[in-house]
Amino acid sequence: MSAKPAPRKAEVDGKRLWQSLMDMAAIGATEKGGVCRLTLTELDGKGRDLFVRWAREAGCDIRVDRIGNIFARRPGRDPGRPPIVTGSHLDTQPTGGKFDGSYGVMAGLEVVRTLNDLGVDTQAPVEVAVWTNEEGSRFVPVMMGSGVYAGVHDLQHVLAQEDRDGVKVGDALAAIGYAGKEMRAPEAGAYFEAHIEQGPVLEAERKLIGVVTGAMGQRWYNIRVQGMEAHAGPTPMEIRRDALVAAAQVVAAVNRIAREQAPDGRGTVGCLDVHPNSRNVIPGRVALTVDFRHAFDDGLGAMDRALRQACAGLERPGEISIEVEQAVYFPPCRFAPRLVDGVRDAAARLGYSHHDLPSGAAHDAVYLAGVAPTAMIFVPCRDGISHNEIEHAEPEHLEAGANVLLAMMMREAGVAQGSLKQLD
Repeated sequence: MSAKPAPRKAEVDGKRLWQSLMDMAAIGATEKGGVCRLTLTELDGKGRDLFVRWAREAGCDIRVDRIGNIFARRPGRDPGRPPIVTGSHLDTQPTGGKFDGSYGVMAGLEVVRTLNDLGVDTQAPVEVAVWTNEEGSRFVPVMMGSGVYAGVHDLQHVLAQEDRDGVKVGDALAAIGYAGKEMRAPEAGAYFEAHIEQGPVLEAERKLIGVVTGAMGQRWYNIRVQGMEAHAGPTPMEIRRDALVAAAQVVAAVNRIAREQAPDGRGTVGCLDVHPNSRNVIPGRVALTVDFRHAFDDGLGAMDRALRQACAGLERPGEISIEVEQAVYFPPCRFAPRLVDGVRDAAARLGYSHHDLPSGAAHDAVYLAGVAPTAMIFVPCRDGISHNEIEHAEPEHLEAGANVLLAMMMREAGVAQGSLKQLD
């Protein structure tokens, strides 16, 4: 009697995953070890072409919609069931890294390849999505493709947006061959996104898997402080109308307000424009930006009220005025509790340490959460650094995140009867 074949575990090929990431990173590689693959450029087109080739070799059907989102579908035994979708983006920042976005796409592709290796059929189709222009470094709005897919952005409005050279999104899509002809309604039965954390929490906590509970809400502001320019020498300190002094107090207030909302509050002044920006002239006008983030809307609202109160308290009638304009509001996003619990359970079952945390950055998953049950899986990145050419993640961490993704995709898609014979 012949021996039975040894059982095989449902685990991804970590070396293959790493090689896929390195091959993709070679497209747009920079001298410092990063990647510059701006959205809808020729390099982005080459990255897309490579993914499509790999997905077809893995037996996937390819569909491209009108905003250029790519959907690579591995058929299920029941084609009538909505697909279980995973994915992320392939575009990068001008000085981006090898893993932001690309990891989520390559992890999804590795799930498909692993299902093929194991001979596993799923009941529902499994789909890997590549979302257009997540970064927003060439065209705005950010998260463009997922936003159109989820009905947040109007397709025609987005296609008409231009970059700094006057190139329209629609023309750029056509130029690289990714202007699809259809736009289907969202149909995902569930959506998962694997991603490097882009922050230091997992590394600091010495945890391998980030169980992402949701994404922080955001409020962005444009603030204008108006005083009066005057000569730096003849003007006594007590009668100055120095807009920069008031603006500095706003900066301090932003930091204080965020710290008062610990541990989930974030406050950043990212831009400061001083007029007339002359060495010996008292600044008469300052424009600054504020970025507030919080995991809960109550906290975000409290930060908003505190900022407005602080700015009002710094005004001096007839001398200093402060205008506060809210430019962006994204409410906090809570991911599907059932899927979040599933990610936590899968990590524990696979023997991986894990930690619950919100995402401080926005991702395509935020928009997908509006149209499908959604969850994210984080893995650490060295020193929490991302959007930087030195961005790095350890191969074994990436493999672990992909294994959790595989477990969740199999659970949600359903393993067809008879496909478990060779699995533990």
